[in-house]
Amino acid sequence: MERFTLLINHVLSGESAATARLKPHAGRCIALHLHAWPAVLPPPPAMAFRVTPAGLMEWCGAEPAVPTDLHVTVDASNPALLALGWLSGRSPAMDIVGDAALAADVHWLADNLRWDIADDLERLFGPVPARELARAGGLLAEALRRAARLGGDIASRVRPAAAR
Repeated sequence: MERFTLLINHVLSGESAATARLKPHAGRCIALHLHAWPAVLPPPPAMAFRVTPAGLMEWCGAEPAVPTDLHVTVDASNPALLALGWLSGRSPAMDIVGDAALAADVHWLADNLRWDIADDLERLFGPVPARELARAGGLLAEALRRAARLGGDIASRVRPAAAR
């Protein structure tokens, strides 16, 4: 969870508008709930984050003792597809319940904030290798999306036949 929090803060700090939106909410707690998490996977840890005065996030630990100001629920029935969508810049469908001002800012972040992986790759490897890595990653992501859609299509055809 510490690494996940570092990634969230890396993405947030890359966009000054994101941290500016969160600064007024310093001290507030946001809980992320993964609905329909597959039982075959280990359960995810508690995901509650406190907004810092800098407009970043701080993980509240395995068992947050603070009251939660906002509950964000995401459908996690297919974690791989959820992660792939996030990496490709699509925000998942979310249910947000709690403080209205904080909810509006979190919704704005979900709609407008994206991790610029290509920019990070360029800092690590230079422009030409980064461009090729980003292109290869895009092709892989598209292949995985097609495979997921095909798997969903096959599953939808098999389920009605099994119900008979």
